[in-house]
Amino acid sequence: MNVQVTTRPTPQAAKTSKLATADCDIHPTRPNDKVLHPYMEQRWIEHFQTYGARLRQAYQKGPAYPKGQPNAARRDSNPPEGGSPGSSLSFMQKQLLDENNCVLGILNPTGENGQAFQNRELGAAVCHAMNEWILHEWLIPEPRLKGSIVVPFEDADAAVAEIERYAADPHFVQILMLNRTAEPPGQKRYWKVYEAAAAANLPIGVHAFGFGGYPVSGAGWPSYYIEDMVGHAQSCQTFMTSMIMEGVFERLPDFRLVLIESGFAWTPSLLWRLDKLAKTLRDETPHLKMLPSEYFRRQVWLTTQPMEEPIKREQVLDTIDWIGWDKLLFATDYPHWDYDDPAHVLPMPVDEKKKRDFFLNNAVKLYRQG
Repeated sequence: MNVQVTTRPTPQAAKTSKLATADCDIHPTRPNDKVLHPYMEQRWIEHFQTYGARLRQAYQKGPAYPKGQPNAARRDSNPPEGGSPGSSLSFMQKQLLDENNCVLGILNPTGENGQAFQNRELGAAVCHAMNEWILHEWLIPEPRLKGSIVVPFEDADAAVAEIERYAADPHFVQILMLNRTAEPPGQKRYWKVYEAAAAANLPIGVHAFGFGGYPVSGAGWPSYYIEDMVGHAQSCQTFMTSMIMEGVFERLPDFRLVLIESGFAWTPSLLWRLDKLAKTLRDETPHLKMLPSEYFRRQVWLTTQPMEEPIKREQVLDTIDWIGWDKLLFATDYPHWDYDDPAHVLPMPVDEKKKRDFFLNNAVKLYRQG
């Protein structure tokens, strides 16, 4: 949230605000690879140290588009005790949870977490180690935080095993995927993952980024970081379209999907187009019994970050009205540079019920924390 609008109401200081929040996209960062060693077999520790990780992208180390700050982080997010942004639970508690009166925070451990490894066995081992590290170092010590199960989604059987391992653990409330997959995500190779999620009664959170082994645009690699950032919304559109048209939502009516860190204002135009074409081309997809927008309203949620900021700020509220105030989950994207501050994120005053649903109740209901 970078644009300041002087007509906004003056926010309450966080320490005096009575409005509780749920933050549905928080990024913990491991300070080094050694923190995973207690949760890995020795063979994989030695393999990782000797050979490293073969990623599914041309860039073998680090992000494809390096940012000005480490890990795309806020300038003030370096822990005073040292370490990388997002690596200190105590600093996160003070700077994020306490400051924002956050009573529910969802951890999404992205980065080099094993999901994009070409070596599937190594990827599964790192995914499991990440889950154990998050559980013991973050979730157990801090009850306000809940975890997303990191799964090697390109290996459906291994992903299902990881889901089943943690499905009954109340510390985990979601399953984590990325939106750039090796094949369109509605295809059958991924169905076991969705079936396991539905059986476990856990939503799948699909976070921006990831590399399926292909350029991030349909015409190759973009030149600029800004193109990659804008492309997250396009990737989410592709993801949701594939899930709808391949019949995942029709097949699994209890399955729930959360699209994370790709904004939301693109949703109306996509669904308008899909609804129109679905009516015209209904004979191609006879397995669909509802309009695409109806599947969306039944089974899809979106996090609000990055919050769109049109010149006419009230247009954001018009968009939310169309999507539905019950479909949005507030998120900050802490500790990243495009962090959305809850004191400033809504462009204009809204009534108290909408505000409480937006900041807290929708997440409490979706993640069954009430």
